[in-house]
Amino acid sequence: MAATIEETFQRPVGELLRGWRERRRLSQLELANRVEVSTRHVSFVETGRSRPSREMVLRLAEHLDVPLRDRNQLLLAGGFAPIYSEASLHSPAMLAIRTTLRRLLKAHEPYPALVVDRWWNIVETNAGIQLFTAGVDEKLLQAPINALRLTLHPDGLARRIGNIADVRAAALGSLQRQAASTADPELQDLYDELRRYAVDDRPAHPGPAEIVVPFKLMHNGHQLSLLTMIATFGTPLDVTVSELMIESFYPADAETAEYLRAL
Repeated sequence: MAATIEETFQRPVGELLRGWRERRRLSQLELANRVEVSTRHVSFVETGRSRPSREMVLRLAEHLDVPLRDRNQLLLAGGFAPIYSEASLHSPAMLAIRTTLRRLLKAHEPYPALVVDRWWNIVETNAGIQLFTAGVDEKLLQAPINALRLTLHPDGLARRIGNIADVRAAALGSLQRQAASTADPELQDLYDELRRYAVDDRPAHPGPAEIVVPFKLMHNGHQLSLLTMIATFGTPLDVTVSELMIESFYPADAETAEYLRAL
């Protein structure tokens, strides 16, 4: 069973750091070389024989590629105040971020694009999202709308996706890696839920000429072929910003591009 946030805070910082090191599949020697400290020091930190400074916690967290949200938890466990803010996307401090996101989404029209948080809940969209919301069960459109649930649920997009087995396998594989790398129990719960959705077909083996898995979507009797790209902010210092992902869809063929422009 995954640990709750409260239980995480009660665990010693050394134990938490050891968990992240093991999750990244690094030995104490490898981590010590990266941080430029002795293996003995890393061992003492992990066992609680040595209390790491605030700077050492942050250095270890950086080299372990710990998400900002979890770096704050490490600092709290070590007896220090968090240093990364977590502002609401609708707060005045986030005005520049919101403006940038909306410009990006608007500029991407007529192709669909959306912004999701760490748990794949949709926080912003452009007009092209109507391509995905048309005809789905209303219960899936109640806030917060989860993009992966919307895609894979039998009452959502799944019934309109021509290669649902391939899309499902790709989405679950990506989500499983994200859950493993972040140790987030909510992501693991989402993964477990999505796995339970029944799919009749098995994923097809990719052909020698295939580069990515296309998103084959039926819309008003037309089969559209889309490619998807995911982008993040490069140098975030806020937890909320660090967890935002921009998913953009592009036509994979000329017919799809012409159809979307006509819409």
